[in-house]
Amino acid sequence: MKRLFLKVLLSQLIALPALAVLPEGHSAPAIEAEASLAGKALNYSLQENLKKGPVVVYFYPSAYTGGCNIQAHTFAVDHDKFAAAGASIVGVSLDSIERLNDFSADPEYCAGKFPVVADADGKIAQSYDVAVRAAAPGKTDTRGAEINHGFAERATFVITPDGKIAATVGGLKPKENVAKALDVVQQLKAGQKAI
Repeated sequence: MKRLFLKVLLSQLIALPALAVLPEGHSAPAIEAEASLAGKALNYSLQENLKKGPVVVYFYPSAYTGGCNIQAHTFAVDHDKFAAAGASIVGVSLDSIERLNDFSADPEYCAGKFPVVADADGKIAQSYDVAVRAAAPGKTDTRGAEINHGFAERATFVITPDGKIAATVGGLKPKENVAKALDVVQQLKAGQKAI
């Protein structure tokens, strides 16, 4: 019985996705890139946004895919709670700016509440040690459009105004990922150590 339990436990651990990203306490790499907010392209600067307070940087696989749609919608719904804790939000994916212009304005997803960065070459994801995998040929999004870019691992970083990573959130379902990030920024506001 013990062996069966150990085998099942080991198989479950092996099945879990690996989250090999920059750790807490590490300096957050700069993000200076084209982004979209409410359907309009803009130049996004992490450093400029950190002057206003903590920033939640979340990497996601692709706009208009199941979990990413849920995550973007949840961030949009909870946007005011993040703002009340003094934090801003930015999404990062390997989508083109054209796809992100649609996604950022869509009331079902980002709803114009926060910018999403186009990391088309994956360099931003790589700088955060976020894994990127190639798209499967013929893969389509929830609108039926072909996805012709790589997919970043779902990983969220809470970055403090001094440019340090206060928390790394990964391995959670999209809604849980947002809830954990919100918990961290609320703890930061309260002056508690983020966990």
